[in-house]
Amino acid sequence: MYLTPKSSLFLGGSCVSAIAAVGSIFELSYGQPDFGVTATAIILVLSIPLTGLFFFAAVKDARANMK
Repeated sequence: MYLTPKSSLFLGGSCVSAIAAVGSIFELSYGQPDFGVTATAIILVLSIPLTGLFFFAAVKDARANMK
């Protein structure tokens, strides 16, 4: 089995940050974000690279545990 608890957490973090990015895009395109434009933009800017980093870490951990 390639999926470890560590890679599962990384994959879950990737999903959550991707959802945050998509939600931020929708909030900003709507025009009146609930958390304000600045906070929503910061969430968007942080969540995009976090999605990639978490996904890369999950794949790296899964490959390291291949038997």
